[in-house]
Amino acid sequence: MSAANPVTLPLSDYKARHVRWVVEGKVGTLTLDRPDKKNPLTFESYAEIVDLFRAAGKDKSVKAIVVTGAGGNFCSGGDVFEIIEPLTKMNTVDLLDFTRMTGDVVKSMRACPQPIVAAIDGVCAGAGAIIAMASDMRIGTAAAKVAFLFNRVGLAGCDMGACAILPRIIGQGRAAELLYTGRSMGGEEAERFGFFNRLSKSETVLADATKLAHDLANGPTFANAMTKRMLEMEWAMSVEQAVEAEAVAQALCMETEDFARAFRAFAAKQKPVFEGN
Repeated sequence: MSAANPVTLPLSDYKARHVRWVVEGKVGTLTLDRPDKKNPLTFESYAEIVDLFRAAGKDKSVKAIVVTGAGGNFCSGGDVFEIIEPLTKMNTVDLLDFTRMTGDVVKSMRACPQPIVAAIDGVCAGAGAIIAMASDMRIGTAAAKVAFLFNRVGLAGCDMGACAILPRIIGQGRAAELLYTGRSMGGEEAERFGFFNRLSKSETVLADATKLAHDLANGPTFANAMTKRMLEMEWAMSVEQAVEAEAVAQALCMETEDFARAFRAFAAKQKPVFEGN
């Protein structure tokens, strides 16, 4: 279940085989690209996604990442015949290998320093909902349908970190309802719950997410990476520990040239141009 073509090239040169990967300027866009089936995942696409996000942690040219789906849908989850059916025939050892591999998708997304913006329209279900959840920000549409539907196929809602991450985004009670029932959450409800940062139109959702990613990529990217890291680390800290950790993190940011650039621009009444160092 490992990727057939692990990333060794710079992300700007990498040619994906199982998903679509394009870099424009400082922003990389990962597109789940099986529109005829609403972009389901396969063993190979799972592994390639892990490889791409792990490589992102070592690539300094890509400053932000957009995740989206082709053809008006985000992702319908694991492919029924290419993943679900084979899983019913596996033993415990192989099943655990699979669930750990899918969990690596979330781990790699959370570990990569770049902010990840998801552009979500149409179906966003199962592992697709998890990929949306693991992104840093989500722009959706009123037509989007988000479903953590694991219990509808006889599985627990505790998949790929859902029980840890989803309550932190929308609250424990709302997360419990979605994970116990597997029901769909409409786009307007997702915005009201805080799962979507904001709503866009279907025809502009990708452009809006890409603009946000470019804005982030043109910001102080060392500081953005620190923000992402601290958001992750502070889940397991007391308030006192978090305040101390942030003191150290902010002191490091104050040593960057971007901080000095911001001061010089402010003193000259200009807008700072950040370079990420």
